[in-house]
Amino acid sequence: MSLLKYIEVVDFISEKGIKFAAIKLSYQSFGKPLFSAPLVLVNHALTGNSDVAGEHGWWNSIVGDSKLIDTTKYTVIAFNIPGNGYKTTEISFEFDAFSARDVAKLFGLALQQLKITKLYAAIGSSLGGGIAWELAILFPDLIENLIPVASSWKASDWILGHNQVQMKILENSKKPLQDARMMAMLFYRSPASFQARFNRTINKNLGIYNVESWLLHHGEKLEGRFTLHAYKVMTYLLSSVDISKKFDSIDEAFVQLKAKVTMIGIDSDLFFVADENKETAKLLLKNNKQVVYKELKSIHGHDAFLIEYEQLVAALKDVF
Repeated sequence: MSLLKYIEVVDFISEKGIKFAAIKLSYQSFGKPLFSAPLVLVNHALTGNSDVAGEHGWWNSIVGDSKLIDTTKYTVIAFNIPGNGYKTTEISFEFDAFSARDVAKLFGLALQQLKITKLYAAIGSSLGGGIAWELAILFPDLIENLIPVASSWKASDWILGHNQVQMKILENSKKPLQDARMMAMLFYRSPASFQARFNRTINKNLGIYNVESWLLHHGEKLEGRFTLHAYKVMTYLLSSVDISKKFDSIDEAFVQLKAKVTMIGIDSDLFFVADENKETAKLLLKNNKQVVYKELKSIHGHDAFLIEYEQLVAALKDVF
């Protein structure tokens, strides 16, 4: 496992006008030494972290030696989103202190401190893809290839509604993390995925349906590795994704974009739905931007980006 490293961004002012003397970011790097190979930034999803490769890496099926993002050919860097609680119990700000744009700005400023002026690619899944979109608009010359996976440049009404319910569960439930996670898992998978996996079978040890025991397991599992504050931070960040903020239109925001965009959608995604990704691809083409849209075919919904590795590799082989 790559060691956790730290870097401070000083004198930072958030979108809300909150002033921070210093913000400490943690990150990991994998593969070739800095400045010896093309650099790939990987942004984690809502309950993820910087540990993307190696034995316990959450995306080690595509990041690693001889994998799609080959760490014998690339330098890979992954930041922890501030507040995700990875390897720390420190809480130094309110859950709604930062927006997705603030996080993207922090990442960009940290890269500047590391003397990194060019990324071969910035890839992110779900929330991480939204932050990658924000980064591409804030720092137009930084990214050569922008790769949002199961993501979007905005939080849709559907996601905003989902996140509002999540927040109410986090505020009012006796077991907030467990209950919020169980509810969210219904959006991360699909009815067809559940039917294929469970088919109304019974967990004889517990005397409940297997789908129920599976949801309880995932709720308890997250409770063991995540904090209430972190879940609220990440949920708020997801709702804040919107690259068109402070522009008159999305077309005006896209004027800033210089990266080639490879969008990965999922046909059964109930969270970042495929039709909205297709609409984004049309808007990019209308604005004379370089864009390729690829779609994973899966019954597994949003979480297919963690399951359908062979399809994901095939979709991105022309980039890597």
